[in-house]
Amino acid sequence: MSPTRHWLYAAVPLTAAFFSLIFIARALWIPAKAELAQWLIEHSWEQALAGDEQARPWPWADTRPIGVLSIPGRAIRQMILEGNSGRNLAFGPVLLDGSGQGQDLVISGHRDTHFRFLKELLPGDRVQIQLRNRTETFEVSQVEVVDSRWNELVIEPDTRRLSLVTCYPFDTPSAGGPLRYVVTALPVASDLKRSLRSPSSG
Repeated sequence: MSPTRHWLYAAVPLTAAFFSLIFIARALWIPAKAELAQWLIEHSWEQALAGDEQARPWPWADTRPIGVLSIPGRAIRQMILEGNSGRNLAFGPVLLDGSGQGQDLVISGHRDTHFRFLKELLPGDRVQIQLRNRTETFEVSQVEVVDSRWNELVIEPDTRRLSLVTCYPFDTPSAGGPLRYVVTALPVASDLKRSLRSPSSG
């Protein structure tokens, strides 16, 4: 075998291994970036609660944390960001523009990072939302897959409700598509009574 041919045979597996490492690194970078962003965002949330209204996760950020989503008993804690752009979704779940002004909250997140846990939620599970001015506990009442081409998510400001939305199916290799996985949760009775008795409720 000539030296040239021997070199070519050796180069093929080395090249394949090199590109495999690149693909693996890219796959690992996405969840790593999501976790790092959550840490920085939570730090700015603590600053905001301490009185710094202009706190940002990083100097050039065009978003800020507006709340915390947690699942009691499941060790899940996610910072909620304002501004439902695709760029912000890369860093955490976001509050849908137009919701949050009233009592109907709609929060969306990526199926392969922050909202991967949605597929594990079942009716009866509790979800807690902490905003700057209140903390509410919701109970999952319904889990469904809807087609966004035929079903529009309607925000009702006077309805006390939480909707968690992500793309579906969870394990598809390609992003996008018309299907949405929607978890609907309603305030638990004790939490609702406590809110109605509070002075701020009028």
